Amino acid sequence: MLFTKTSLEGSFLIQAERIEDNRGYFATTFAVPDFEAHGISSRVLQTSTSFNKQKGTVRGMHLQLAPYAETKLVRCIAGAILDVLVDLRPNSATFGKWEGFELSAQNMNMLYIPEGFAHGFQTLTDNAEVAYMLGQVYSPAHARGLRHDDETVAIKWPLPMSVISKRDAELPSLAELRKDIEATLTRA
Repeated sequence: MLFTKTSLEGSFLIQAERIEDNRGYFATTFAVPDFEAHGISSRVLQTSTSFNKQKGTVRGMHLQLAPYAETKLVRCIAGAILDVLVDLRPNSATFGKWEGFELSAQNMNMLYIPEGFAHGFQTLTDNAEVAYMLGQVYSPAHARGLRHDDETVAIKWPLPMSVISKRDAELPSLAELRKDIEATLTRA
C-alpha cells in the first residue's frame, strides 16, 4: 500500500498496490503493521456498507463526538464517489477546510479519516457501494453532522445533487456545529 499525506494533518490517501496476472489481481487493503508504521490507528470496532442507487446522491457530512469519536477507512467497492473530509478540530490550523478524493472500484484508493473530521461523499455513478472500517461503534447520542452546502466550508460537489436524506439536509452550519463541539470539549 502507498500512503500519501493529504493537506489536512492526520489524513491519508491510501493506494492499494495490485499484483496482476492472468487470473486478475490481488491487493492488500489493510495491514496493521503498515498503518502503525504511518502513525495511523489500526483499531477497527465496526465495519459498515452503504449502497447508493443514483448518481449524484450525497451522504454526509457526518462525525461522532468524544468519547465516541471515530476514525474511518473508506473505500468504494462498486462504482465511484467523490469522498470528502472536513477538519473540525477547533484548535487545528486547517479548521473548516475540506479536501475531496475520487474513490472507485477501479482505482482502489482508500481515504483514512482521523477523529475530529466530518466525512461525506457524492456518488459519481449509479449503484455505488462504499465500505467503511470504523474505529468506534455507532453512538446515536454522539452523532453530529455538518451541512453539505455550508457556505463557509464551500465544498465543490462535482454534480448536481440528486438525492439527500431529510436528516442530512437539515444538519447545522459550521458555526452552529463548532459551538456544539467546543461545548463537548469543555465538558470532557
